[in-house]
Amino acid sequence: MNSTQPNNARADRPGRTDRTGGTDRTGGTDRIRGLVRLAVANRVSAVYLTVVGGAMAVAAAQPLFGTGPDASLVWVWPALFTFPAFGFVAWLGEAGWGGDAPTWFFVGGIVLSALVQSLALGAVWRALRGRRGNRGHLTTAH
Repeated sequence: MNSTQPNNARADRPGRTDRTGGTDRTGGTDRIRGLVRLAVANRVSAVYLTVVGGAMAVAAAQPLFGTGPDASLVWVWPALFTFPAFGFVAWLGEAGWGGDAPTWFFVGGIVLSALVQSLALGAVWRALRGRRGNRGHLTTAH
């Protein structure tokens, strides 16, 4: 096929569609790639995940350097950075284990909450950038 042909001409091959129309033979990987790009491959999501990851790294390293009685309170920061989604995780931990949920559950909940919120931030970022490009130019009234 020639690269000068329109997308719909390239899509006439069996099992394939054009980029705007859906999936190819891989069975939906374009959709998954799009979600991954929304979650991690834009500026807003990357900054958010860096902040949450940094807070988790500080919280994980804190027992190596601090031995005070309030050492475990440093995990409040990653939970606060992921709060709206992490509230559901905390509720599940309370319902399932009665307040004694294992550490792996809360750490995994923080990671999952950060990814869900990063996906939402990426979607909002894409929507706002899309609107900015569709405004058109201002003209004078006649």
